Amino acid sequence: MNKEKTIGWNFDNSYSNLPKSFIYEISPVPVKRPELVIFNHDLADQMGLNFSNVDNEQLAKMFSGNLLPKGSKSLAQAYAGHQFGHFTMLGDGRAVLLGEHVSKSNQRLDIQFKGSGQTPFSRNGDGRAALGPMLREYLISEAMYSLNIPTTRSLAVVKTGENVIREKPLQGAILTRVASSHIRVGTFQFIRTREKLNELNILVDYTITRHYPEISKSKNKAYDLLIKLIDKQIELVVNWMRVGFVHGVMNTDNMAISGETIDYGPCAFMDSYNLGTCFSSIDHMGRYAYGNQPAIVKWNLARFAECLLTLINPKKDEAVKIATEIIDKFDEQYEEKWFLMMKNKLGLIGNDREDKLLIFNLLELMNDQKLDYTNTFCFLMNQEIDDNKNYQNKKFDNWKMKWQKRLTKDSKKLMKINNPVIIPRNHNVENVLKSAEENDLSPFKNFLKALKNPYTNQKILTKYLSPGKKTGEKYQTFCGT
Repeated sequence: MNKEKTIGWNFDNSYSNLPKSFIYEISPVPVKRPELVIFNHDLADQMGLNFSNVDNEQLAKMFSGNLLPKGSKSLAQAYAGHQFGHFTMLGDGRAVLLGEHVSKSNQRLDIQFKGSGQTPFSRNGDGRAALGPMLREYLISEAMYSLNIPTTRSLAVVKTGENVIREKPLQGAILTRVASSHIRVGTFQFIRTREKLNELNILVDYTITRHYPEISKSKNKAYDLLIKLIDKQIELVVNWMRVGFVHGVMNTDNMAISGETIDYGPCAFMDSYNLGTCFSSIDHMGRYAYGNQPAIVKWNLARFAECLLTLINPKKDEAVKIATEIIDKFDEQYEEKWFLMMKNKLGLIGNDREDKLLIFNLLELMNDQKLDYTNTFCFLMNQEIDDNKNYQNKKFDNWKMKWQKRLTKDSKKLMKINNPVIIPRNHNVENVLKSAEENDLSPFKNFLKALKNPYTNQKILTKYLSPGKKTGEKYQTFCGT
């Protein structure tokens, strides 16, 4: 029996048909001793793939790039980006797009290897990745999916049997990432630098066909694409703010046109509420801190708008005026959606002129008293947490009395679907990654299992619910490149 047929791969590689300037055809660099670390059977099922007749050895070969599935057509994608505000020409320096799998439900999904070796875009890098960062992306991307936040996902992690050299030798690994696409704001920035209008039109048409077919007959596709992306990105960042997620590296090359969260390098989750929360070791000025994320999304969208000016209106001054008017509406749109999100977190149904004051007073209390962001809402939902004493003070009691007057019989139901009980707490992430790097994957798998139901109070999993002990040391995350 042909295993390839039983798996159900259905590649249709439309991106490879774009002009050569968009891509560089290249195969993953074979690895010495591929070994499967973890495989996402749930995701495979959702994609209509069946690996039941494939053993771990074959899976390792397939998801290391040593054995490519029939119909795949691997390539590295070209793009540019503003990294910490500075423009750079980039591209897939350690990733290879295997191709596009079309599921039985007609969903088109990019299959990408991350850590698959050098490409023309590697810029003196080795093109490889270490086990810890690849498992981090697997864990947190799957947690984000369970939190109902648009995200790329992870299908597999394979060890390469080779070391990568960073500050010290680390186990090499390859992640298989699944995404609606890998088209980024940076993709448009790259094409813009080429100043070839036909290529920009091709990219706009391709993006709309793939992600926003409802505007395919628009009289001004670029204008409507900008409107669509603003809406998608506001929805995304509001979701990040809802759960206390800090992306950590919001460069324009990490903003996906699909509206999915992409690239889980120095990401982390906030414990104590603080708008200045920043974990990234390379973000010295806090550019991508928790509270700055909405403003950075707006800044990135302005860079996207710049790429489309010629198509929005052939007259430059008129195009700038139109684009500026669209971008200037961001703050109002964001505040409206953020306010609704916070009302949902607090179970505030209907409208009351005091609601904004109620929300801001709570956030001020949380900031002043260094209250845990996630557990504050758990406490308000009467969930069992081990730091109830933190909420036993006069100021919090007074606020709570005012809040309770706004509750209805459906408030708790609304709160339960908007407030996770469990998130990937930073200390728990570090602990399970450390065990995994020492070849004990059971803590990682147990944590992953707990994160599958983040809105359910799983009493047997209370060890995951509390913030880490305060040591006085600043928690830092790293890019892993």
